[in-house]
Amino acid sequence: MRRILIAFAHPDDESFGLGGLIAKYVDDGAEVYLICTTNGDAGTIPPEMLNGYNSVAELRLSELQCAAQKLGLKEVFTFGYKDSGMMGAETNNDPQASWYVWQNNPDELIQRVVTVIRQINPQVVITFNRYGGYGHPDHIAIQRATEKAFFLAGDPSYMSGDLPPYQPQKLYFSSIPTFMIRLAIWLIRLRGKDPRRMGTNQDIDIQAVLDHAEPIHTKIDIRNYLDIWDEANACHASQGGGRIGFLPRWLRRLLGAKHGLTRAYPPPSHNKVDEYDLFEGVKFDESK
Repeated sequence: MRRILIAFAHPDDESFGLGGLIAKYVDDGAEVYLICTTNGDAGTIPPEMLNGYNSVAELRLSELQCAAQKLGLKEVFTFGYKDSGMMGAETNNDPQASWYVWQNNPDELIQRVVTVIRQINPQVVITFNRYGGYGHPDHIAIQRATEKAFFLAGDPSYMSGDLPPYQPQKLYFSSIPTFMIRLAIWLIRLRGKDPRRMGTNQDIDIQAVLDHAEPIHTKIDIRNYLDIWDEANACHASQGGGRIGFLPRWLRRLLGAKHGLTRAYPPPSHNKVDEYDLFEGVKFDESK
């Protein structure tokens, strides 16, 4: 059985970032699992959308459940940490926030990811790039924890217990093609806005996203799954339902027919695209 584990931070990361890719591999027969480390409770929500919900976290997790069903995720592992907010926010210092946990007790987060890896035995693991996509501390925390857990999961001396060690074979970082980031910056400036001050709270720096972009080695054709991608995005209505991007929908659909990823392991010796399937080169153990 082919298995993919995606380790992300917030309800909506899975859809906005990898919705088309998830739908494609589920349709191909793979089991796709998701780690979502936070409840997304620091997200900005229109007050009227909280009707019927006791908290922002409850609403965000409900939206995640909707998206998981649309995409066909096998299982979602929610870690229940608080949303840290953007870098420098007061919420960074909440002891229950994932960024605080990563800074003060990183082994806690690493061990939780290792446990999931050993439980489901994925051949492929995907997380954010080292900048956390757009510099969000929760993204950076799970990226760093996942990169370490990827190797520690196969170490028999690490966390000996009921679950045997298991070494995944491939590690990927979700990436955005640099030409799309440059196009987004051009469109933002065309509209008279500052690409370094984007988002609802003007705390997203698109120029920094470009500066920290990593090379793409893998491209996955998702053109047949754009409608499912949009349906999953729509589940996250409190976050704009996927319409918060910097590109018009028609242009996103035109340019988003393939999803690019950085292959972190096995490490390539070049900066060019050389594969078109996440499972290329994977060896399968029929007993698992």
